[in-house]
Amino acid sequence: MPTRLHLKYGLVAEQDRLSSSADTLSVTEPATGSKSRTKGNLYLVVSSATMGGRARDATALVADTIRREYYYDESAGIPICLEKAFRSAERKLRNSREGHGIAVGSIGVALAIIRGHELYVATTGPAEAYLVRAARLLMPEHSSGPGLPTGDGLRLDVWRGEFAISDSLLLVSRDLTEVVGTEELKNSVVTLHPQSAVEHLHHLFVAAGGEGSDAVLAIEASETGATRADNRLVPVAPPPGRDGAAGNPALAGAGAGSLISSRALGARYAMGNALGGLTDRLSDLIPGRRRQYRRIAPRVSQRESQRRAAVAFLAFLGVILVLGLMIALAPRGRETAPAQINAGDTALTSAERLADQVIEGDLITDDPARALTLLQGAWDELGRAEDTGVPLADVRPIRERVAAGLDELYGTRYMSATLVARIAGGGVQDPQDLVRGPDGAAYVLDQAARTVSRVDPETGATAVIVTAGDGAGEGIGTPMMLSVGGPDLLISDIRSNLWRWRPSDGTGRGTLSPLQVSDDVAWGDDIVDMNTFLLPRQAEDGLYRLYVTDPSSGQILSYQPTADGSGFSTPSDYLVADDQDVGRFRQVLIDGNLYGLTKDDAVKHLTGRVQDFSLAVPPDDGDLRPGRDYRLFDGPGGIGEGFLYVWDAEHGRLLLFRKSDGRYVEQWFTGDRLPQLEDLRGIYVVQPAAPSVTEGEDPLPAPPATVYWLTADALYRSELVDLPRGPAASPSLDTSGAPSVGPSPSAGETPPARPRPPRGSASPTP
Repeated sequence: MPTRLHLKYGLVAEQDRLSSSADTLSVTEPATGSKSRTKGNLYLVVSSATMGGRARDATALVADTIRREYYYDESAGIPICLEKAFRSAERKLRNSREGHGIAVGSIGVALAIIRGHELYVATTGPAEAYLVRAARLLMPEHSSGPGLPTGDGLRLDVWRGEFAISDSLLLVSRDLTEVVGTEELKNSVVTLHPQSAVEHLHHLFVAAGGEGSDAVLAIEASETGATRADNRLVPVAPPPGRDGAAGNPALAGAGAGSLISSRALGARYAMGNALGGLTDRLSDLIPGRRRQYRRIAPRVSQRESQRRAAVAFLAFLGVILVLGLMIALAPRGRETAPAQINAGDTALTSAERLADQVIEGDLITDDPARALTLLQGAWDELGRAEDTGVPLADVRPIRERVAAGLDELYGTRYMSATLVARIAGGGVQDPQDLVRGPDGAAYVLDQAARTVSRVDPETGATAVIVTAGDGAGEGIGTPMMLSVGGPDLLISDIRSNLWRWRPSDGTGRGTLSPLQVSDDVAWGDDIVDMNTFLLPRQAEDGLYRLYVTDPSSGQILSYQPTADGSGFSTPSDYLVADDQDVGRFRQVLIDGNLYGLTKDDAVKHLTGRVQDFSLAVPPDDGDLRPGRDYRLFDGPGGIGEGFLYVWDAEHGRLLLFRKSDGRYVEQWFTGDRLPQLEDLRGIYVVQPAAPSVTEGEDPLPAPPATVYWLTADALYRSELVDLPRGPAASPSLDTSGAPSVGPSPSAGETPPARPRPPRGSASPTP
């Protein structure tokens, strides 16, 4: 059966287009057969890179001129007629009122002519054409000319090819292609009807914030069967005339003979029909099945049936493949090799023997080095036992005994936790920073509530000291980062402005004023940390240097204070080498040395130069707790004195390292029934000084340090005093009557539009 193309197209209706779009779409499908056979169907998209009513009139003028001139011109073939139509549109655009003020090359045209199975495509300026064939996105091989109006002579390259069944063509503005993407163009026309495809693409363009040019037109070719009518010839008798039968006796005789012959033939036909009718009536009385008529399906239906059969067959093969893999890979408990079972039992027995040797022999106290070797061997044996299929119920009791012994050898300690204050509930809250202020109180920054609050560490009494909008002029913006310098609490807001709050008493009252920072260097929006260092010679005046870790500049900026203490002068680069990646720092600490905390280590600088320093790998990295993720740290004390307290988010613990050489000291956890060290927003450590003694007496040990740590909903205090593990050592936390930090924000407040990443507390002033 002969077939021809059936064309379906889709475009976004004018009322659904963006008001800022100046594009024009035109579809012309001639109704007369002669024009359709000679000129074909015209599909046209005219896009404009500029917006406004004048640009909209210009695109409409171009579209109307090209359509009218193309169908009017019968002097040449399609490519020549198209080039003439484009030149005519160029002239009208230059000489008409609509083209006045239109920028050169700002109007693009994407055009397609489909005549039978022939396809002609031409594009200029910010408009594009794509051909989708066999689920692949193709671009016709032609050079896209400059947009209208052109600065020089118009050159049009017309591509000619074949438009076959199941092919699709897209005419689209370049702005929509850049926003939506070519992959989405292909997927839409392959899976959807042309009208649904263009509506989907336009929706994606609007949802992605697209503005201006939004034209898109999709054409799809499918198969349709051509109908055929069989016309049977009917004999016509010759008309009577002067030379006919009436005037010629010979012809009259011949006519009489013919009449007799035809009458005899008619009688024979009548007798045959009568006998045939009687035979049909007799055959109707005989039961039989209904005649089956042969149905001829169109080629499209045949292809669709073949495709469905192929998909079904492939699906059947896929099911067989999946079932075969499941059967091949499924564990077979009954088929475990006897040698493997014996190996697992042997490993489990060996681990139990090694653990008994350490614990029953009290080797942890008498010979720690040998105990460590034996317990690490037992841990490895337990791993082999699990790998060979020994049930976890048999492995778990021995593993707990081994883990307890290793924890004791690794210096694992357990501390209690006391609730200092509860973060205010009932509203939006997002505490992000914690520092110890110049008056010894805890200061909490809440980005969502846009406040800074003061918490008395002893009583838990809280007071909001700063709210966004406070201060001179337009006021402080949303607080983003805290630090401490001399007598001041420093606050950086979302506008990268610096403010200081100086307490006036111990109840939360104080003064807020801006600090002038040199404008020579602009801070990026990815500031890692902000620290200060109190100048020894200017300590009485409360002057201090300011250090800002700015990945945007790849430096740690060092600011000197002005003489009157009202701000800071032009910064200098602290780092000597320019190859330092400060963007990997998660927090910075200054005690005379500068420490930058990374994911699994710390980098130490002195006068801007990298030192030979590294944090030791925790001893349980190879067995109990592999891996680490350092987020926050603090280090009270002078230069090179005391410890670095590092929070490891991977295992919810606090690690202690020596400042001098980075050696591992111990690690701390909270009890099983206490809040875990998880999702911390800030920490700081208070290290009391050792008691004074008279001259000649032995020095007394310093009291234990106290760690203050902030979570998403509370501020806690933990004294680093080791508690034995067990239910008795982990009482439930009493939170009744605990004060709250910060107010409950009103329903109209929203979090800041540019939040900074969570950051730890700034280092205390050395």
